[in-house]
Amino acid sequence: MIAANPVTGLQRPPAPPRRWTNTRIFGHVLMALWILSGASLVYYLGSNVASPFVLKYWPNYLSGFIVTLQIVSVSLLLGALLSLPIAAARASKWKIFSAPAYAYVYFFRGTPLLAQTFLIYYGAGSFRPELEAVGLWGFFQEAWYCVIFAFSMNTAAYQAEILRGAIQNVPKGQWEGAAALGISKPVAFFKIILPQALMVALRPYGNEIILMIKGSAIASIVTIYDLMGETRRAYSRSYDFQAYIWAAVTYLMIVEILRRVWDKFEARLTRHLKR
Repeated sequence: MIAANPVTGLQRPPAPPRRWTNTRIFGHVLMALWILSGASLVYYLGSNVASPFVLKYWPNYLSGFIVTLQIVSVSLLLGALLSLPIAAARASKWKIFSAPAYAYVYFFRGTPLLAQTFLIYYGAGSFRPELEAVGLWGFFQEAWYCVIFAFSMNTAAYQAEILRGAIQNVPKGQWEGAAALGISKPVAFFKIILPQALMVALRPYGNEIILMIKGSAIASIVTIYDLMGETRRAYSRSYDFQAYIWAAVTYLMIVEILRRVWDKFEARLTRHLKR
């Protein structure tokens, strides 16, 4: 049947069928392999859900999951509190504030989180007398506190850049309008500019949370029994490779649930922008 153009009313011939090019064939084969791999993984997990390994180690995985959530939530919260003054210093016209903030962000964004964690956890021991003199050795000798400290400093740098970019995205007319109404700059920032900036920063913040969840596996290297730490311990005792398969699936489920919840949260907060 020949379709008619809704504008001109003229009939047009149907589009010719797509040719099976090598690229299209390769894409279909690759997609079939992905579907087959996913189905095989689901079948494998389903057949092993009641295996002796799962029955023995699932409480450990649950404990590690809780530790992972604690590390990520505390680090993100502390990083959010630190990011606000860092972002303000980065945006300052005074070099005495902007230069140190730039150096801080440059270092923590330019070096691996693993190196930062090692530097704090293992490097603090080199300054034990100085830390004991100021009463901080009790803090740095605990792996938990070192991980929280390293993760918070790292995510603060990323969140500061996210916040700075979002603030700069707010039109300058908002500042001018607030000034015309006699609103002071601090009040205008916290009541007018910051709420708009946070709307813009919602999606980058969601990405940062996901990256922190995946990066939290580094904590297992410094004797923290988070999800990956419990996975390593389970594998060292059982030598069963499904230990890492279950860990990967658990991380995938955490990220997917968070992504969907964050999408709903973002859609809820920005619903007035779509009208």
